[in-house]
Amino acid sequence: MDKIKIAIVGMGNCASSLIQGIHYYKNKDEKDAIGLMHWKIGDYEPSDIEVVAAFDVDKRKVGKTIDEAIFAKPNCTTIFQENIPKSSVKVSMGNVLDGVAPHMEDFEDEYTFIVSAEESSDIVEVLKDSGAEILLNYLPVGSEKAARFYAQCALDAGVAFINCMPVFIVSDNEWEAKFREKGIPAVGDDIKAQIGATITHRTLANLFEERGVKLDHTYQINTGGNTDFINMLSRERLDSKKESKTEAVQSVLADRMDPHDIHIGPSDYVPWQKDNKLCFLRMEGKTFGDVPMNIELRLSVEDSPNSAGCVIDAIRCCKLAIGRGIGGKLTSISSYTMKHPPEQFTDDEAYKKVNDFIDGTLER
Repeated sequence: MDKIKIAIVGMGNCASSLIQGIHYYKNKDEKDAIGLMHWKIGDYEPSDIEVVAAFDVDKRKVGKTIDEAIFAKPNCTTIFQENIPKSSVKVSMGNVLDGVAPHMEDFEDEYTFIVSAEESSDIVEVLKDSGAEILLNYLPVGSEKAARFYAQCALDAGVAFINCMPVFIVSDNEWEAKFREKGIPAVGDDIKAQIGATITHRTLANLFEERGVKLDHTYQINTGGNTDFINMLSRERLDSKKESKTEAVQSVLADRMDPHDIHIGPSDYVPWQKDNKLCFLRMEGKTFGDVPMNIELRLSVEDSPNSAGCVIDAIRCCKLAIGRGIGGKLTSISSYTMKHPPEQFTDDEAYKKVNDFIDGTLER
């Protein structure tokens, strides 16, 4: 069977976890494959994915082969698959645009980006020459111009697009129409974790709703020690991220909460946490007889492997769409794996729709 050929923008922790996972599951079968939502999607197992092109702007990664780049600084995620075969694919210099926040220069080299002096590659040419079918966007939060630049590159190269960060492309009608007109599938926006802050918050909010408990106030505050949390110290880069995470919770409530009663967003950067993310969640409500209750939860997860567990399904569903000649938004897998999809469904509905899409009984 042919491999699913992907290109990756941003060789950070998330890319590292994904590539480690592709090789980790290579010698496993369905019975001992822990940590997957779907072992097979169509005929594709996790190891059927191949990275054929990669882009970054950090001088410690540009020009390196992908097996070297995924372990280069400032990456700090857990290494669960040390044995990565030597790759012939080298990381190409990307286009910086607004992908690196100015304040990141204030941090030590070990923790931040060091921009390469190389000129940007011809992204479209690299995509075409590599034979990539899907472009995976792992740019930092707040990279509005850069995200749209790479989305346009995907359109120009005729490759599918999976947008894992909170710039609204697939959920934007004008951008989605461009992919639909070209017959190119797109999945987005802003990747969820398998079991992370957003999916947990959504599940509890839905539980309140189904059990007749009125949710009065809630917050979700997160801390972490990776480059994403340094990047998000710049509050002006957070508008779309905050909207994406908040809408993911609001969408499961019959009556939307007043904005003053719901606060969801990153809180602070704690260097020694590295890629570990801590979520502090509180929900206050009223039960039978208008009697108050509250839930406080502390969630600790390794951020990037948590993301890769969803991306590995999004890639394979995107490949099915390519084979079926479907262009534009893939609403089922987007609602299942993304915080800000084109259409929001409850998680139970999204799970069913994804399985129907995989079976071929649902178009998109």
